[in-house]
Formats: sequence, C-alpha cells, structure tokens
Amino acid sequence: MPVMSFTVLQVLPALQSGGVERGALEIAEAILAAGGRALVASAGGRLVPALEAMGATHITLPLDAKWRIAGNATLLARVIREHSVDIVHARSRAPAWSALLAARRTGARFVTTWHGTYSENFPGKRLYNSVMARGERVIAISRFIEGHVLARHPWVAQRLRLVPRGADTALFDPAAVPPDRVAAMRAGWGGEGPFVLLPARLSRWKGQSVLIEALGRLGRPATAVLLGDGRAAYREELVAQAAAAGADVVFPGHVSDMPAALLAADLVVHASTQAEAFGRSVIEGQAMGRIVLAADLGGPRETVEDGRTGFLTPAGDAPALAAALRRALDMPPEARAAMGRAAREAVVTRFSKTAMQNATLAVYRELL
Repeated sequence: MPVMSFTVLQVLPALQSGGVERGALEIAEAILAAGGRALVASAGGRLVPALEAMGATHITLPLDAKWRIAGNATLLARVIREHSVDIVHARSRAPAWSALLAARRTGARFVTTWHGTYSENFPGKRLYNSVMARGERVIAISRFIEGHVLARHPWVAQRLRLVPRGADTALFDPAAVPPDRVAAMRAGWGGEGPFVLLPARLSRWKGQSVLIEALGRLGRPATAVLLGDGRAAYREELVAQAAAAGADVVFPGHVSDMPAALLAADLVVHASTQAEAFGRSVIEGQAMGRIVLAADLGGPRETVEDGRTGFLTPAGDAPALAAALRRALDMPPEARAAMGRAAREAVVTRFSKTAMQNATLAVYRELL
C-alpha cells in the first residue's frame, strides 16, 4: 500500500460499541498504516482506549446531542483548522450535518458512509436523512443500502461507492482462539446446551423474542444466549416470555471476547425483523466457522448462501426458524463442519476487513 500524507477526521455520536463504531476504529487503523493521521471526534465511550492505543487521536465533542448541530459545526471547524484536516468522514446524521457545515467553512473534503435505512416516518425526515447523500463521496455498506440510496436520491449515483463491511479474519479465526477461552465462555453461560447465540443489543427489532418462540417450538433442549446490552424493561419481557415458552435463556450482557463467544456457540442466529444494512455479526460468525441462521432480508442476503454457507429464514417467522434450527442441529458433525468452512472461505474471499480498508482508502484518494 503506497504511503500517503493526509489527515482524516471521522465523526460519529459516540464510541461505545456496535458496527459503526468498530468500523471507525478499523478505518483509523488503515489511515495510520497508509501514513496518514487519524482523528475521531465523538462524545466518547468504551472504545476510546482501543482507538488511542493504535495511535489515533480522539477528540471529545458533544456529537451525541442532536440539538447542537450548529454549535458542533463551530467546534468541528476549529478542529479541522487546528489539525489541518483534509477529509471529514461522517458516519451518522446529526454529526454529519455539523460536519457538512464545518467542511464548507474550511474547505475540507466531505465523505459520508450510509450505515442504515433511516426511517422517514414524519414530515421532514427525508430532508434530515439526506445529509448522508451530500458527501462528495457517499459510501454504501452493502448492495441493499446502495439500492436504498439510489431509490431515494438517484442524483447521487456518480458519487456513490460500494464498500461492504468486513470481518477481521485474523481476529475472527477459529485457529486463533485457545480452547480454554471457549470453555470459560460456555461455563459462564451455564444452561443445558446446545448453545444458540444471538449477538445483538437487546432491542425489539433485533428479534430476540422470535428466537425465544422458536426455541419453545423446537421440541428438544437448547439454550438461547442473548448476548448484548439493552433496556432492563425489555430484558424482563424476554425473561417472562422464555418462562412461558419453557425456553432456556441466558443474558451474558456485553462480552468483549466475541471470537470466543462465537466459537463457543453451536449455532449463531440473526433474527432481525427489520432489514439490516449489512449485519456484521453474520460474517463474524461465519469467519469463526459457525453455521449462521439469518433473517432473509437486507444485508444478510448478500453474505449467506442458503444451504451452502448458512441458512436464510423469513424474518419474524418463529416456526420457520425452529425448523431451520432443527435442520442445522440434525446435521452430522462433518456436514456442519464443512458448511462452517465454506462460510469462512466466503468471508475471507469477499468480506474481509482488509478489503474494506483498502476500498475506503481508495475513496479517500479520489479526493486528495
């Protein structure tokens, strides 16, 4: 990769956890490796130490406050001037409006990444969302999002670039996880097993209730591992649903060792009832050689080849998910292992972190 001299400021609300946040760290890593300076502005969070450990600079600004768009634009313009920023890369709507205003005031180039479908459920929302289509380059993280953007903003076609999300295939590698980490993870879960892991924040549209209903219909022992943080009230609803369905469920909360968690699972489930822009947890599960059962809508349609690298089931359809779980659990060990190998090979070939990083740097080069 040729050495470049440039400074990129990424802006997003916070650096707690999630695909948007981890993507910001991965691109910061790529910028540094290419000889650039990597800045990230956010309200902070648990990922800041990891960002700073790699040599990037975090700048704490109240970018999680949507009502501070004008004030944050002034703060960002100051950062751009102080650090001689070449490119401002926005990853969320409210910070993107601030970044757009700041870029116009300072002459910095402006890039956006479109990370979601963004609802338009009240007047003015399409205008608010449209900031993500105002970049000099607009990155779509999947073909699904590419089509979504073009349907609403066809005038952006010449500036739109497809850069699928990627998994770190060195970190998410079964051979890189010692057995003791896997054993400790399974011991922490308790339960009877086999373990069916759904890694997602506790939110209704992520489909935890669909998985619980499916386990109630399964007709055999299995433990749902609902890994992620979320509202206590929703967690209590899920606990009550599991008790009524006779389903065994554990709630580990946030887990930092995702490779071990995925390898500890017998199956990985993506059960979102709304279309995911990409679905990073799907490819990370595949990279670990796990069979992933994913909802048949949005990004996972591009990453799961039904019957070869995993299974697709209709979104929100608990009976169909139960049938797919039975099918996967009934597979002979050698067949399950073969499907897992095919899944990992597909990720290494098409959805690696390195490919995503190189493609993003290529977008930057278009503007430098």
